Formats: sequence, structure tokens, C-alpha cells
Amino acid sequence: MQLQRLNDLLIEIQDRPFYRGRGVGERMPLTSLDDLASMSLLTKEDLLGNSAGDPARIFELPRTDYARLHQTSGTKGFPLTVLDTPADWAWWLTCWDYVLDAAEVDQDDVAMMAFSFGPFIGFWTANDALVRRGTTVVPGGGMTSQKRIQMIRDHRCTVLCCTPTYALHLGAVAQELGIDLSETKVRRIIVAGEPGGSIPSVRQRLETLWDAKVVDHTGASEVGAWGFGNETGTGIHVIETEFIAELLRFDTQYPEGIKAGEGEEAELVLTSLGRFGGPVIRYRTGDIVRGYRNHDQACRFLFLDGGVLGRVDDMMVIRGVNVFPSSIESIVREITPLAEFRIIATRVAEMDQLAIEVEAEVEAEEAVVEQLSEMVRDRLAMRVNVSAVPEGTLPRFEGKAKRLVDRRET
Repeated sequence: MQLQRLNDLLIEIQDRPFYRGRGVGERMPLTSLDDLASMSLLTKEDLLGNSAGDPARIFELPRTDYARLHQTSGTKGFPLTVLDTPADWAWWLTCWDYVLDAAEVDQDDVAMMAFSFGPFIGFWTANDALVRRGTTVVPGGGMTSQKRIQMIRDHRCTVLCCTPTYALHLGAVAQELGIDLSETKVRRIIVAGEPGGSIPSVRQRLETLWDAKVVDHTGASEVGAWGFGNETGTGIHVIETEFIAELLRFDTQYPEGIKAGEGEEAELVLTSLGRFGGPVIRYRTGDIVRGYRNHDQACRFLFLDGGVLGRVDDMMVIRGVNVFPSSIESIVREITPLAEFRIIATRVAEMDQLAIEVEAEVEAEEAVVEQLSEMVRDRLAMRVNVSAVPEGTLPRFEGKAKRLVDRRET
């Protein structure tokens, strides 16, 4: 089925300038999925237009064919503009159906959308998928966290959609207000945008805080909604009816990538099968995963144990140790579940260094610093400088959290 859909897609796009320049028409039709490896890998740099605001280069149909315009979060560089035709948008919602099925959402539910509803595509696709399913949707844009908590209580919301960071932040706000979130009607929390949904310490804290099941979700503006959390919350399934997944290792020995072994850390490479207005073929997502095709999960799709472990562009080598911000977050959440923190990377004499700032009450500062220092040393086999800062001094995030401050080049 994947091969048939892939060939249908390639036939559709073979005469478009972008993919014609990449030799797509020369290889048609493919006789095996293994033939896909003969095509060039696609990177985010390949997609960039000539200036900020230009759509990604894969969106080549007349502008009148597109009904939706969104932007990436712009975590690295300037935001990337993406477009969708009405058919492509319907495909996005089909992908989201897997996420909503995993969360057992139906028309009896009431969902709070705790987002600002800016140009980031994930908010809108989730909203429209819920509406199409018949779920009552409560839009949470343009209001404070306190007001959102009140709306959750007033409208007896059963589903919460937000980032893991923001679900924790709502917990901190509720604590200040003397509100017990476990007494609300929320029983499922769909999280996305950050790795937290599949980090055991973050997930456990959220489920305890809200007395609700956490369902993780993964996607990318330029690719689609490609993954959903498994039943036990220990990882992510790739939606293989809509995407072809490759797990490749990239290093100095294999700069073009080599197939990773079962359970080996690798970069996830995806081909979307249903977005004809802006297809990606062999796209390097930048997500580091550990994939298993032979597993005992109820769903037989490719299983990524632990979800997205980190980002290629966020990985740092500190004194010979590969470090991802998600690994540090997992440790922080075990010690102080609701506290905000940030990681500062610097470079001294050509050596990368890390420091961690974490918010703590005055009377708990010494204990938090000591415990966090010890756990980072034991878990990551390295020493970092940990310091406590007053509560409320670090930035809060409604969307994707930006807790890594990289000062290595300055």
C-alpha cells in the first residue's frame, strides 16, 4: 500500500520544478520501497525560500490552490511558511484521527484548546480535527492561565490540548490559587511540541497533577502529524499508513546516512504520502529516536521507544558525552516537578560547558542545587554548574519551550 501511494505521489509531482531538479521523474515507477533510498535526502535548508516569508520551495502550485497558510515556530532561524490545499488539510485531519483515537476522544467530550492560536499549524489542525469529530471545542486564545483554568471548570472540559510545559504551568498557577486540578473533569491531556509527553518523570507528574491520562503526539509543519503515543505512554507510533519512515545514522563515516539497527539511536527520515500540494520526500526531520519494528505493542506501526529523544541541532557534546536538553528536563522534573529552569551552553577554551538555572524557594535552594547536581553527575556522567534563582524570574512558555540558551558562539 505504501509503495502504491508513493508512486501515485511521485507521478503527480514529477514535472514540478523542485522535484524535477532532484531527478524524481528519472526513477519512475519504483518497484520496491528499497528504491526510495536512491533518491536524495531533503533538509530544511533545501526548503527555504529566498527571503523571510517566502513559502517553502515544495509549495509550487498556484497560490489560489492553497486555502491555508501557517508558519513553523522559528526555533532555529526565521519561521518557514507552509501552505495547504483543502485536500491536504483534510489529510492532516485524517492523521490527527489516530491521535484522537489513542486519546479515546468522541462527541461526548469537551476539549480546552490552551493555545494562543497564532500561525503555528498544530493548534489549528487539532482544533479542526476535534470539530470534525463532533467534540465540543473551547477556544482558549487571548486569556490568562487563571482564566483558562476557570473555563476548564465552568465548561466541565474532559480533554486538554497544550504543550507539556504549559500543562505543568497551569498546575503551578492552580497551586497558587488553591485549586486542585485533579478535581476537574479533565481525564485526557493531549500534548505536543516538546518531548515531555514520553518522558516518564514529566508524564507521571502531569497524570498525578490532573488525575488524567497523557497522550503524546508528534508532528512537523513541513511534514504532517506523523505520530501518536502508545497505550502505556512509553513511546510513539509512526502513522505508517500516511508516512514512510526511515531510521538513519549520520556521522563522519556515513555523511549520507546508513540504515540504523533495531533499537539504535538514529535520525528519523520521513516521506509524507498524502500532502500533494507540498510533499516531502525523504525529509530529515532532525528528530533523534530509537526505533523498533519487532515489538510487542498492540499497534504494529513502527515504535519509537521514549518518543523523540532529542534534536540533532540541540545535541551537545560536553566533555565527550552526548547531551540532549530533554535528558536534563527529565532529571529536573524528578526533583522539582513544577519549577521553571533553563540550560546555558557556553564555550571555554574550545570546550563546551553547561550550566543549569532552576527556580526554587529560598528555604529549598541549597537542597535543590545539591540534589540536581548529584543526579546530573550520576545520570549523565558529567559535572555541571547548578544554581538556584528566585521563583518567577525565568521565562514562561505557552508554545514550545525554549529552555536552551546557546552562548557558545558569543
